[in-house]
Amino acid sequence: MPTNLQTGGVKKAYWKLITALLLVYIVWGTTYFAIGIAVKSMPPMWMNGARFFLAGLLMLGWALVRGEKLPTALQWRNAALVGGLMVFVSMNLVVFAQKNGIGSGLMATVITTMPMWLALWSRWGGEKVPVTSWIGLALGVAGAALLSLEGDFSASWLGALAAFAAPLCWSIGSYASRRLDLPGTAMASAAQWLTGGVMGLAVAWQLEPHDALAHASASAWWAWVYLLVFGTLIALNAYLWLLQNTSAAVAGSYSFVNPAVALLVGAGIGHEVLTGWVFAALPLIGAALAMILYGASIQAALAPVWGMLTKRFENKQA
Repeated sequence: MPTNLQTGGVKKAYWKLITALLLVYIVWGTTYFAIGIAVKSMPPMWMNGARFFLAGLLMLGWALVRGEKLPTALQWRNAALVGGLMVFVSMNLVVFAQKNGIGSGLMATVITTMPMWLALWSRWGGEKVPVTSWIGLALGVAGAALLSLEGDFSASWLGALAAFAAPLCWSIGSYASRRLDLPGTAMASAAQWLTGGVMGLAVAWQLEPHDALAHASASAWWAWVYLLVFGTLIALNAYLWLLQNTSAAVAGSYSFVNPAVALLVGAGIGHEVLTGWVFAALPLIGAALAMILYGASIQAALAPVWGMLTKRFENKQA
């Protein structure tokens, strides 16, 4: 069992953690392919704005049924800040990047930089980030670098800029959600999605055709429904739960698995061609997850070996 799965000294149920991790690992790995299908005939702002606004309404109803109270004025403001960064800015940057030539697998690869940013904000904010987590993050980024050889950012500098800005904004929003006063989990999700969705719809109303969604293809609508139900209502809720109940490194570890899932889905369904770089990167990604999730156990197991090697080195120096 992972050893760094405590927040505030309260140990969370193991099965909840595993379920939440599997959801964000697998489901989010497939959403990039779904986004690629949707943006072929849907304008990005309308697509994202409608998706999160409807998800916010559904989650608001669910939260009220559960007996959660409506957010205070301060909590609405905090939710708008988090929702603005994660839902409005970051998600629209992802869609913009894919709309401008960045492939689904490559986009998922760039997202692997997110936990490094999140760990950095956490460290600056006074939280302790274990050495093993930093090692895992470095291994994950190395794996991502190999995966990035599957594509070519030079095809679109605007798409590349949006791709790298997306995880930066997401990490800031993720860190803010850990530090700011927010309502209960369901109500916090509802408030963040509603405010971020409203921002997206307001911009879409100004920049994109008002009847654009009416002309979207059936496949685009099916992809949109998948993004709404699985990508938002299920997987994003799991991620928000992880942010509140695990370390920043564990919560962000999904970004190391998503590229592999996205590339496999692209190859299996989208008939994208994979090179040998994928198979070189996967062991690094696996090692990164092991260091992040089981770092303390690995460190404890290797402690005797490290001590023996250190002692031998000291003896030779003497």
